[in-house]
Amino acid sequence: MAIQEIMSADFEEVVLKSEKPVLVDFNATWCGPCRMLKPTLEQLAAERSDVTVVGVDIDENMDLAEEYGVFSIPCLVLFKDGAEVDRSVGLVPRESIEQLLG
Repeated sequence: MAIQEIMSADFEEVVLKSEKPVLVDFNATWCGPCRMLKPTLEQLAAERSDVTVVGVDIDENMDLAEEYGVFSIPCLVLFKDGAEVDRSVGLVPRESIEQLLG
C-alpha cells in the first residue's frame, strides 16, 4: 500500500480512529532528508500490512505540526488506538523505523 498524503481534515478519521497502528511522516517538500526518507517509507508501506503509513506536509497542515509538537523534520510519529506511542526525528535507517514499529 502506498503512502497516503492526508490533510488536517482527514487526520482524525485516518489516524486517530484507525484500528491499525499508523506511522505519520511529518515532512515538507523542500526538506532534503524528508525526500531521502520517502523511498524507505514507501517500501515499508508496501511490505507491511499491519501498519498504515501516512504523510503530512507541515507547510499545508501547520495546525497538526503545532498540535503534535513537530519542530524538526522529518518527524515520524507512531499512533496506536488514537494516541502517540513513539516518535523519531531526523533521517534514520530502516532498522530504526522497524524498531519504532515493534
